[in-house]
Amino acid sequence: MKTLREAKIGDTVRIIKLHGEGAVKRRIMDMGLTKGTEVRICKTAPLGDPIEITVRGYELSLRKADAEMVEIA
Repeated sequence: MKTLREAKIGDTVRIIKLHGEGAVKRRIMDMGLTKGTEVRICKTAPLGDPIEITVRGYELSLRKADAEMVEIA
């Protein structure tokens, strides 16, 4: 299982599944990260957290803990 946290800068990936439960999963889905969505990894902060991604035409900063819950292909 590969997660969004493991993706490299410049990769374009597709979301397969969201892990987590309750409010955390709902918050990730509210940001536009849903099954089947394409995501591009733009850059990471100097210390590696957060990562910046492009999803549905906008830039989104995502903590590594949240990125770990997003399974990709």
